[in-house]
Amino acid sequence: MTVQRPNPRLNEDLLFKAAPGGPPRYSHLSHKPVQYLTIADRGGAVIGCVWANDEDDAAGWVVRKAGGDEAFNKGARWARRLHDAKARGIVPTAALAEMIQESDPTKSSHVVPGSLTEAPNADAVRRPANPT
Repeated sequence: MTVQRPNPRLNEDLLFKAAPGGPPRYSHLSHKPVQYLTIADRGGAVIGCVWANDEDDAAGWVVRKAGGDEAFNKGARWARRLHDAKARGIVPTAALAEMIQESDPTKSSHVVPGSLTEAPNADAVRRPANPT
């Protein structure tokens, strides 16, 4: 019978060291007033909202759950646009302005014209998008 010797590496303590980096992101929290845009699919059904607040350097995408998987999938485009804007150093509300300017109703989703609105905070945008 062969006796296996214990591997000393299996008895070492593991150390976790957080690695800095990763893509820049806007904060996903703001309890201050936010501006938001309503996003619709090509047929005009609302799929979600994009919100922003410069003071907190915060922005986010809120999918309308009633839109199902299709709304979730189309929303990835809007979340990606926020990530790209942050990587370019653009303040959150300027990212919304770009979205308005570049919106194209022939695409799979677009900004609803005239939908730029203010809400007391990000939660006030999330609740109407997904009532319980």
